Amino acid sequence: METTQRNTEHISDLFEKMGGAVTDGFPAIHSPVSHTEAGTPYLRAPGVVMLARPQTNVAGLAGFLEGFDPDLNFPEYVNDPTPLPDSSQLCKTAGQLCYASFGPRRTTNENAAAYIGRLTSAGHGSVLEHANFSFLLYGISRSVTHELVRHRAGVGFSQISQRYVSGSVLRFVERPEYTEDAELHRLFEERADRAAAEYEEMAGRLLEYQEGGNTMLSADYKTDARKKVQQTARSLLPNETEAPMVFTGNVRALRHIVEMRADAHAESEIRNLAVRLFLCLREADHILFGDYVLDTLPDGTHTVATEHRKA
Repeated sequence: METTQRNTEHISDLFEKMGGAVTDGFPAIHSPVSHTEAGTPYLRAPGVVMLARPQTNVAGLAGFLEGFDPDLNFPEYVNDPTPLPDSSQLCKTAGQLCYASFGPRRTTNENAAAYIGRLTSAGHGSVLEHANFSFLLYGISRSVTHELVRHRAGVGFSQISQRYVSGSVLRFVERPEYTEDAELHRLFEERADRAAAEYEEMAGRLLEYQEGGNTMLSADYKTDARKKVQQTARSLLPNETEAPMVFTGNVRALRHIVEMRADAHAESEIRNLAVRLFLCLREADHILFGDYVLDTLPDGTHTVATEHRKA
């Protein structure tokens, strides 16, 4: 119990240390924007903002439960006095439906953590697929998103399109290895300035060619015209370019992503994202993500692990 309490306090402390805050039940860890001397914007850490979370109508079960033999006392299920996070309540209800476990001998909400623990330890993770969370992820590079989108089952992605946005929203992401080394940081800022300048120069030249009647760049509509310029100029952009996205996943998929990407052996940039993702999920639901342990590595970064992997 004491170990669990210390781990919970460690997780909450790190959430606050990283600038985390909860507004109306929605956790977020924002990332400030820095600028080079030339004015090129860049970010040093991922930003994670929870946009949507489950809302569960347990009272709606009443009409269903009242249709059974009154001696089963099923209707009392909706009167459980212990409130749960909606996501935990949804997963618990889904699991208990499988066994019609609505009567007095059921696991009550007071023991929900132990109930979810039994499911995850046994690998019965299908009920976790009912609860979904959506996030805005920003301050992440193309390198990170190319890795993240490899997780296909139980997730959805809507990512910025470099074909449809101009250089005015162009930002870059500094790798964690560069932030603590003055020379690596200087070289990163120089690359960011150079990439932004080269992009603007190329876009300008392509626009001139387009206005000059270049057939490959010609278009009937302004949107298509801009797209042809930007889709050509984007070839100059490095993997360090920011690629924000809206990301949705069910709890089973999110747990797998945390286990894979917040692992000590994961690539450092995506681990930074996965740890922040976990911290926000833990703030939103301490039961579904209560079995994870947060550790600090020798370099000061963090890792997350659970003994109940691949639920």
